[in-house]
Amino acid sequence: MFQSVRRYLVGDEPVVCYQGAVVAEPTTGRFLRHEPIPLELAREAIEAVVAEGYHLNCYVGDELYVAEVTPEARAYADFQHLAIHPVGDLQEWLDEPPTKLVAVGDPEELDGLEVRLKELFGNRLYVSKSLPYFLELASPQVTKASGMAFLAEHLGFARERTVAFGDGENDVELLGWAGYAVAVEGGHQRVLAVADLVCPGPAEEGVAQVLEAFLDLRA
Repeated sequence: MFQSVRRYLVGDEPVVCYQGAVVAEPTTGRFLRHEPIPLELAREAIEAVVAEGYHLNCYVGDELYVAEVTPEARAYADFQHLAIHPVGDLQEWLDEPPTKLVAVGDPEELDGLEVRLKELFGNRLYVSKSLPYFLELASPQVTKASGMAFLAEHLGFARERTVAFGDGENDVELLGWAGYAVAVEGGHQRVLAVADLVCPGPAEEGVAQVLEAFLDLRA
């Protein structure tokens, strides 16, 4: 979410949020790009997830809405330092296209839900895990790669001169888009498979090592 990342931003360069569904200006909060899930498709997705018994987060207007405040909702909101807005029946409440939906649950159970949702929606909906216990649903036009492609055109930098880092399943498209792809050690197998390089994990500051190596090449 933009409100989650905004507190960490120090410059005025646009930031890609919501897995690429939003590109926003840090200083004004203006959305330069917004690709929400079409309303009827979102209602269909809500019905499918709720029918399977999973907690669902719904994001509208950069706010978090839920049917009721569950332990899953509280864990997610506390992790992101967010306010929760309980609204009752999400299908009945929703009257505008949401930016994204997130099912929260046990990682192995969500693996099965991911397969079933992909079979149900095909290419009508983008479905991918971010963290093991978050299954994210977005417009089919949305990936981190599509967000970066928009940003590249907006700022005028070349895809071929872009370095991307990732570790989760939802980073696969981004690494495939970038000119040079770096997977973080211990990342998802699909990410490791498309990477040009695997860097050490956070404890060894692997991302910083790669950036410093690139800067040294330019010195």
